Amino acid sequence: MLPEFKDKELLNTALTHRSALNEKSSSASISNERLEFLGDAVLELSTTKYLYTKFPEEPEGVLTAYRSSLVKTTTLAKIAVKLGLDKMLFMSKGEESTGGRTNIGILADVTEAVLGAIYLDQGVEVVDKLLNEILFPEINEIIQKKLYKDSKSYLQEVVQSKNIDTPTYQVISEVGPDHNKEFTVTASVGDKIVGRGIGKSKQQAQQAAAREALKKFDAT
Repeated sequence: MLPEFKDKELLNTALTHRSALNEKSSSASISNERLEFLGDAVLELSTTKYLYTKFPEEPEGVLTAYRSSLVKTTTLAKIAVKLGLDKMLFMSKGEESTGGRTNIGILADVTEAVLGAIYLDQGVEVVDKLLNEILFPEINEIIQKKLYKDSKSYLQEVVQSKNIDTPTYQVISEVGPDHNKEFTVTASVGDKIVGRGIGKSKQQAQQAAAREALKKFDAT
């Protein structure tokens, strides 16, 4: 599904996690972090163009909510697996042994890096075409299940309507270096855990936990 690269070394760089540089397991001389920075901007522009065109009647606030749902960490990680990037990644043996190939933060980052590399190698039209195939169709489920709503606020509304305790959130793990942390958070109602979420920030993990909790309340 990935396009054929003219510059193979550009793709190698996009697939090189910073840990691989220590063991020289990649032919790249730098990690994918700069390409990730570029790819993040390319992804946002491509997604914004798509939503702007597809939903001509929707106001800015709704389009922003749709975009946030489309480009969230967990979705980008799933795309990495769809494209096989999890198997193609260059990383150290240590990083791999601690679950690097299934780390949603690393997977989301490599997706962005590869998009940045495609943009440099072949232009924005090829990026748009790929995203139309693997990402943008997700918007139908997002709208159908109201996943674009702020999940914490929505969960709060649901529990209030049922006259039960206000949800609380607790960080149960925080792993990884400062530049690439992964947080796991639980959402509880009373003394019962109703959701668990993972994200690159506490806020993202809380939203993921709230989304999981909403499924239990049949509110998605």
